[in-house]
Amino acid sequence: MRILGVDIGGTFTDLYLVDNEAEEQTIHKVSTTPDDPSEGALKGVQEICEMTGTDPSDLDYVLHGTTIATNAVLEHEGVKTGMITTEGYRDVVHIGRHQRPKNYSIQQDIPWQKNPLVRRRHRKVVPERVNADGEIETPLDEDAVREKAAELKEEGVESVAIALLFSYLNDEHEARAKEIVESVHPDAYVTTSSEVYPQFREFERFTTTAMNASIGPKVVEYISTFKSGLESLGVDADLNVMQSNGGIATEDMVKERAVTLLLSGPAAGILGGKWRAQANTGADETTNAITLDMGGTSADIGIVSEDEIVEANVRETEIGGYPVMIPMVDIETIGAGGGSIAYLDEAGAFRVGPKSAGATPGPIAYGRGGTEPTVTDAHVALGRVRPEFFLGGEMDLSVEGPRNAIEERLADPLGMEPTEAAAGILQIVNNNMANAIRSKTIQKGRDPEKFTLVSFGGAGPMHAADIARELGIPRTLIPASPGVLSAVGLTTTDLQYDQINTKFAMLDELSREELQSDYDALVEDVQDRLRRDGVTEENIQLELIADCRYEGQGYELNVPVSEDGKVHSIEHIDDRFDQIHESEFGHSFPENPIEVVNERVTAHGRLPSSELVSIPTATEPAEEKVMYREEVYFNVNGETGAYETPFIQRADLRAGHEFAGPAIIAEKDSTIVIPPDFSASVLKHGDIELTQ
Repeated sequence: MRILGVDIGGTFTDLYLVDNEAEEQTIHKVSTTPDDPSEGALKGVQEICEMTGTDPSDLDYVLHGTTIATNAVLEHEGVKTGMITTEGYRDVVHIGRHQRPKNYSIQQDIPWQKNPLVRRRHRKVVPERVNADGEIETPLDEDAVREKAAELKEEGVESVAIALLFSYLNDEHEARAKEIVESVHPDAYVTTSSEVYPQFREFERFTTTAMNASIGPKVVEYISTFKSGLESLGVDADLNVMQSNGGIATEDMVKERAVTLLLSGPAAGILGGKWRAQANTGADETTNAITLDMGGTSADIGIVSEDEIVEANVRETEIGGYPVMIPMVDIETIGAGGGSIAYLDEAGAFRVGPKSAGATPGPIAYGRGGTEPTVTDAHVALGRVRPEFFLGGEMDLSVEGPRNAIEERLADPLGMEPTEAAAGILQIVNNNMANAIRSKTIQKGRDPEKFTLVSFGGAGPMHAADIARELGIPRTLIPASPGVLSAVGLTTTDLQYDQINTKFAMLDELSREELQSDYDALVEDVQDRLRRDGVTEENIQLELIADCRYEGQGYELNVPVSEDGKVHSIEHIDDRFDQIHESEFGHSFPENPIEVVNERVTAHGRLPSSELVSIPTATEPAEEKVMYREEVYFNVNGETGAYETPFIQRADLRAGHEFAGPAIIAEKDSTIVIPPDFSASVLKHGDIELTQ
């Protein structure tokens, strides 16, 4: 079974090819091609197949993580989009909830007003009405739909969102409107809210649908181009794509629901981090990990608590300030990567990021025309990254350029030594990441000292120890192949489908049988989808969740309601909600009635996955693996100084090797920095543990 993971990042595209039968795992990195990300990815696919002697036709699965949807939203590059909605509700996507993103700012831009997904001139209304019970009060005016569709076509609209009132209870009008629009404007990408995510709360549902319509054509074009490119290379395996919920989707599904790809790449990284953390957790222990994925342009932080990846509350999910009502893993993303630019602002303050040098021109050290010092340049200037190791020596690395730029742009204006300025770059970016981790741990009632920090990405292992020290995290794990762990994570997950039904019923007025009947219908739907994808019955796993709240509350909590597909008793669900409320808010009200708002089902279809491979056991001390020693600068107790530091190739290390810092462990896809106050040990699967 040969599985290929392809993850496209802002600077590099990572590839991971695993052959479980031969116990062979191969990694490869190529530069990302921003103008057409598929170009670099296809180049990488061809090269990794040539490296391993693999015939492309022998690949069984191609799993892909991409930022195409995220970038389209953040860079406001969606297509010209139109909307058809219920008469009287034209401005729902503009008005929102009269809640400002920044409560105490008197001057601020509202994202959905400053950069609307659908401009007002392209928002059309038609007579129709479904009431709050799902009953049709006013039939759909089909002639009006035809007229509005023709207007949108004339206006050059490329994509149409259909979002009608109460369609989550009855989608008859939306389905018919879609048929009409497609007949009038056959070239348009048409999407309905009942297809994207049929849930109450009009503003969020309308906005999610509009976003799906805005980015849908770009996603369809990209996926089709990438798929065609794979076929031209001789790959005939199915293409599956990572979703924001941590599951894999088929090519057809992501074309229909492009909005599910918004956190495609970062989600894969958390999966990879969880996989490696669990591999190094005791049999009688649960896994608690903080994942730090630091690449070229950003750092993504996720949480694994008691063996489960923490998911974002649907009511709080957003991208670029736009509310998006889809299941997502809970990720904090900040502009802190190897390409983050260090500069002095207008007031002369020392800043790092969020602006990035990206893949082009990239850091000064890459020699591609970059002129502004970056985080990577700081590491080069401090002697931590050396040309002979960078990408296995496949890419030239300038050393003098970064040192000169840091001295000219930062050190001289600040009256500092160049090495102090370089160390200052790292300290600032480390503080930024530590603060982001605090927002996901301490501010959520989680003690970082009870977690393992799993640090990966091309830049993550260079910062892991400093961040662990800052947060008091006792154990840090640098996974095997850290620079491509997002690509590795792609090969550890399953197909996933989510289905939802809005209920609005008091829990004590429901029977267990009624709930079971509701969930059975949802289960049948998602199981049918998995069966069509070729998943056998024994490989399907189900999660049944109810969104519940106390009567009168405005928002819900997710409550597991079943075991093995059988719904728990009403009393059990009642007690479980009280427990979850107590855990989330520090109090509960057992005497208060509970309302069931939504019923959800998540179905997982198990796919072949990467398997752990043990590395040989050490037979000689780590000291004998040292290639040479050079001066490297570290900041210890607030002082930057040079330390004679051994350089070791990670490929030469074996399970059981232990050594004290300072040390630099070099590998093709990353560099591990071990400060003087840390020690390292190599674990049985090749992961490296850092402790202070």
